[in-house]
Amino acid sequence: MPSIRDRLKQVVPVRVTDRVRQSLVHYGVRTSDQRPLPDFLIIGTKRGGTTSLWNYLVQHPLVPRLFPAWNTKATHYFEEHWSRGEAWYRSHFPTQRQRDALAVRHGGPVRAGEAAPLYMFHPLAPGRVHDLMPSVRLIVLLRDPVERAYSHWKERRTEGKEPLSFPEALAREEERTAGERDRLIADPDFFSEPYDWYTYRARGRYVDHLRPWLERFDRSQFLFLTSEEFYRDTRSAYRRTLGFLDLPEYDLPSFSVYNDRRSAPMDGDLRAELTDYFRPHSEALRDQLGLRLDWAGLTS
Repeated sequence: MPSIRDRLKQVVPVRVTDRVRQSLVHYGVRTSDQRPLPDFLIIGTKRGGTTSLWNYLVQHPLVPRLFPAWNTKATHYFEEHWSRGEAWYRSHFPTQRQRDALAVRHGGPVRAGEAAPLYMFHPLAPGRVHDLMPSVRLIVLLRDPVERAYSHWKERRTEGKEPLSFPEALAREEERTAGERDRLIADPDFFSEPYDWYTYRARGRYVDHLRPWLERFDRSQFLFLTSEEFYRDTRSAYRRTLGFLDLPEYDLPSFSVYNDRRSAPMDGDLRAELTDYFRPHSEALRDQLGLRLDWAGLTS
């Protein structure tokens, strides 16, 4: 059965809903001084389960959705919308009054946040987050980088943003993204689509992207979950996340997987090449974090 929101979309003209949305945006900005900054960020990794974890968390009565776009998981403030300013960012989160009402109604602390997997990968995001929210809690999902790269390509292909085959896209990654990271650092208002879209290998070098975060934040502020662990025992991983956020236990009836993309298996030779490529990066990550990683090419 269609939701109320879907039924409204069918009968209310787009121009009317756009005006309503803009009014809500302006209201959020006007009341931004009453809206505390978020308590947590899910910062990565792309195609690692961030959408699923976000959807599980917002089913908890003490985790509010973003305002006013309740069906989204991220503001993209620390990478794409930095120039909009802090008031714009705060406008997406509940007011203190709304937090207090939820806490009284459900008997626990409110935890607001967002899930933006580009944050972990963006060169300026660690500093920006730390300057604004030095006490924020950070949740990191890490997936076997071989599988992550292929899943990333499948998503871009399905969205119509990737015209190349997977082997071609890997071969041309450096060419397509050359200079984009440097430009992001040089121009704080610049946003790079190629850096987001075509970084299939680069995003899997997790240890490189996490070091700036680990240098700025205390280890106690991080929760690291492997995607394999997350999907193997989702209920347990969900409970760990609630504990990390100091939220009371809350049982969900089911754990549907969001954004799953089925496809033909990866070419065996290409898989072997990627496994060899990522092995030293994943070993460095394992040593840095002390995590058990059940990934291809790694030995315990």
